[in-house]
Amino acid sequence: MSCHLRGLSVLVTRPADQAEKLCGMIEVAHGRPLRFPAMEIVPVADADAARQVLAGNDGDSLLIFISVNAVSHAFPLLPDELPLNTEIAAIGAATAAALEAHGLPATLVPEPRFDSESLLALGALQDLQGRHVIIVRGKGGRELLRQELEKRGATVVYAEVYERRIPERNAGNLVRGWAQMVDAVTVTSSEMLDNLLQMLGEKGRELLRETPLVVLSERTAEHAFELGCRRVWVTDVAGDRGILQALCEIVDDR
Repeated sequence: MSCHLRGLSVLVTRPADQAEKLCGMIEVAHGRPLRFPAMEIVPVADADAARQVLAGNDGDSLLIFISVNAVSHAFPLLPDELPLNTEIAAIGAATAAALEAHGLPATLVPEPRFDSESLLALGALQDLQGRHVIIVRGKGGRELLRQELEKRGATVVYAEVYERRIPERNAGNLVRGWAQMVDAVTVTSSEMLDNLLQMLGEKGRELLRETPLVVLSERTAEHAFELGCRRVWVTDVAGDRGILQALCEIVDDR
């Protein structure tokens, strides 16, 4: 899609190494991206546990990669060769593309939304009696996927290959210049929103609650409303294209 953002200034809160594609799209659409990472992604301090889990693939395992981060941080820990009949699932298109780039194409990718619920809706995951499932992810996070797969008969283990941190960054200048610098905010997870609210402090939190906020799911939108955010847009499609479309709607509503 194409639209004109008319100089809309957008706070992009993705980790620094994952923000550039969206920032570029905003610039092409005549908007102004303001980079302010609300999350850092780092490898786990001790990767031995994840390495052992990944080495435990019995040849009939299902590997589920929960994010692009899971792909990039897992590959140094994977065995040199995977059994040929290993089934690979990706939570969404970007994760599938990252797997493809590493020479490991995904066989299961949900549509149209990219989340645990959409993955669980796939026909291939309805009966998993006796299957061994390895969920490759970061430390912590939702338990829904594991719980539902176990109900369907699978034995599920985690390979936790990265962890999330709040960046050590002073938000004072951002808060002081908010009215001139920020017309809209994008967040891609509930955890990222929590981090941003913590970083902004009391005054910044009040400003954020009155600023148009773009999120990727109804679940994150509900969390935002619970935290007092009043102007929330949920993307119609997943990923950067959906974010840009929602930003265009915000411009049209101004």
